[in-house]
Amino acid sequence: MSEASAPPPATERVVDVVDVVAGYVPEVDILNGSNLTVGEGEFVGIIGPNGAGKSTLLKAILGMVPIRSGTVRLRGDVITGQKAHQLVERGVGFVPQTRNVFTTMTVRENLEMGCFLRPTLFPTQLEYVTTLFPQLVNRLDQRAGSLSGGERQMVAMGRALMLDPQVLLLDEPSAGLSPALQDQVFVQCRAINKGGVAILMVEQNARRCLQVCDRGYVLDHGTNAYTDTGRNLLKDPAVIELYLGTLAKNRAS
Repeated sequence: MSEASAPPPATERVVDVVDVVAGYVPEVDILNGSNLTVGEGEFVGIIGPNGAGKSTLLKAILGMVPIRSGTVRLRGDVITGQKAHQLVERGVGFVPQTRNVFTTMTVRENLEMGCFLRPTLFPTQLEYVTTLFPQLVNRLDQRAGSLSGGERQMVAMGRALMLDPQVLLLDEPSAGLSPALQDQVFVQCRAINKGGVAILMVEQNARRCLQVCDRGYVLDHGTNAYTDTGRNLLKDPAVIELYLGTLAKNRAS
């Protein structure tokens, strides 16, 4: 199976990454010609071994890692190297793996920060977020730092949704959570996607990621190793042997 075996979606492309080379320090490339497409309303997952460049790819899209060559487009417009706050304003939501809530602020204040660029959206989006995450209804006046790991993840995702983004970038949303809470996060991600938000998710729980996503990319050494539908990747012998088994061992260790 090659990258050509998974054609890009026929719908409008929300995000296009073309031949991107990027890294944190000069002359050290983490991404080595990465390519990726997210279509309108699509749920795309990125899996791969530790150090493959998965999180770096998200940060490169968001302008947080210098791109040395290649192009990133948002609905056809070149956004390569634009600052994160500019992209958030243009409809790109981002949930980092760590430090993803303001711990000294209340849940309500965290959500208010999510729409500080358009505060008039707050009432409508608050209703949407608390419908999606009903556990937060009774936590609105509680400090985010006192919440459980699963609740913090809900706050982080909720804050990213407050500007009604076109696409949501998720970096390891299930990291550090119990198996039950991991399942809950994936169900919530699917609900967000069914609501019309395109999702690009990096995830170490490779099997669960491929089960919920429409298409998946396997990243290795900063480039695309395999791409296909999530269902096809799950049953591909090469992916199972080279990646799924290794990733399962890494998560268990």
